[in-house]
Amino acid sequence: MGALTFEGVRQLGLALPDVVDGTAYGAPALKLRGKLLACIPTHKSAEAHSIVVHIDLEQRSELLREHPDVYYLTDHYAPHPTVLVRLSKITRTDLMELLRDASRCVGPSTPKAAMAGSRPAAKVSQSGVRKKPSKR
Repeated sequence: MGALTFEGVRQLGLALPDVVDGTAYGAPALKLRGKLLACIPTHKSAEAHSIVVHIDLEQRSELLREHPDVYYLTDHYAPHPTVLVRLSKITRTDLMELLRDASRCVGPSTPKAAMAGSRPAAKVSQSGVRKKPSKR
């Protein structure tokens, strides 16, 4: 079996709930509720045949430490919660797990609209100072 391509990444990603095709910086991408999940990196610092995946910074550190042959960073991507992945080095199973982790990171299980109604909003007084909601 040959190395994965973005088409393989796309097929795996679209199998996840609410993931759709999109673009990021003019490149093919997968998005979840409008947020970037994974895409083909467009910055020249990334190696050919790689993808960039949104990931928790703590998990990124672990991946880089345990599998530096598969996962890597460049200075351009380091400040962002992302990791670069060499498609020639990752298995379909590991990629699917990474995309699942990314979807949990990008899209909280509870939509923000539902969370917004769960607590009272702060009120703004006439002076413009925000007041905490009073306890009843």
